[in-house]
Amino acid sequence: MRVVIRYFFRTLRLILTPFVLLSEKLGGGKPVERNSEEQQKVDAACEQLALYQFKTCPFCVKVRKQIARLNLNIELRDAQHNEAHRAELQQGGGAVKVPCLRIKNSDGSEQWMYESSDINAWLEKRFGGAA
Repeated sequence: MRVVIRYFFRTLRLILTPFVLLSEKLGGGKPVERNSEEQQKVDAACEQLALYQFKTCPFCVKVRKQIARLNLNIELRDAQHNEAHRAELQQGGGAVKVPCLRIKNSDGSEQWMYESSDINAWLEKRFGGAA
């Protein structure tokens, strides 16, 4: 019975994957516009951020949509197919759970933020007011 359930969900994931990715492309909305000076400051701040994600994870899509809407240049790290990124996530964050935003603080410490809603709220608070 487990095998049947496993194959059912694998098939379901194969069927839904194109729709999840299509929703990311179509449902992003218009990105925030900033003047070049403000965008340079935002880009510099984004150099301290990295998003560990799976390409077809709906919660990762939710965060990537927020990143696109806020016009942020955050490095995306594939924790599903890249073993080095997966190991970094396990070691630094404590769990291979996505999405996870790694934030490097100015004192050199790192903060690992899980949960798409928490990440989106943090991004909105940090970068949304500049628009």
